Amino acid sequence: MKISNGLKIIIKNYQKKIPVNPKRIKKAILNVLSCERVNKPGEISVCFVDDTEIIRLNKRYCKKCSATDVLSFDITDPLDKKHLFADIAISSDTAWRNSGIFKTTPGYELRLYVIHGILHLVGYDDQSPTQRKLMRRKEKKYVDRKN
Repeated sequence: MKISNGLKIIIKNYQKKIPVNPKRIKKAILNVLSCERVNKPGEISVCFVDDTEIIRLNKRYCKKCSATDVLSFDITDPLDKKHLFADIAISSDTAWRNSGIFKTTPGYELRLYVIHGILHLVGYDDQSPTQRKLMRRKEKKYVDRKN
C-alpha cells in the first residue's frame, strides 16, 4: 500500500496461527502516523512470525534469548530526517498466549503490537514508569479506534 506522501507499507505473514487482515493493519499504521503528525516517505515492513523466529531475532538484535511480542527497528539513515524506513516483527504465538491472559482476541493483540511498534518508531519509549504510562495511553487510544 502506498499513500500520497510516498510511504510504502508492506505486510508479510509468515505464520498460520492467526488470520492477518493487511488492510486493517495498514489503516492502523496510517492512523497512528497521521495522529502523531508523521508524514514522511519511505517504507515500513511488518512481518508476522512465530515464536521460533521472534526468539531468533530477539537473540540476534537485542541479545535476549526469549520470545517477545514485537520488535521494532528504525533502519533510516541517522542523517536522513526526511524519510522513514523500518522493519517490525510481531509474534503471533505471543499474541495467541496474551489474548488468553488478558481476555482479548488474538487479532486485538496483533493490532496492539503493530501500534506499539509504530509508536516506538515515532519516538515513544517504555523504559521508565512515566514513559510506559504514556505509551499505554497512546496504545489504548489507537487500538480502540475503529479502522
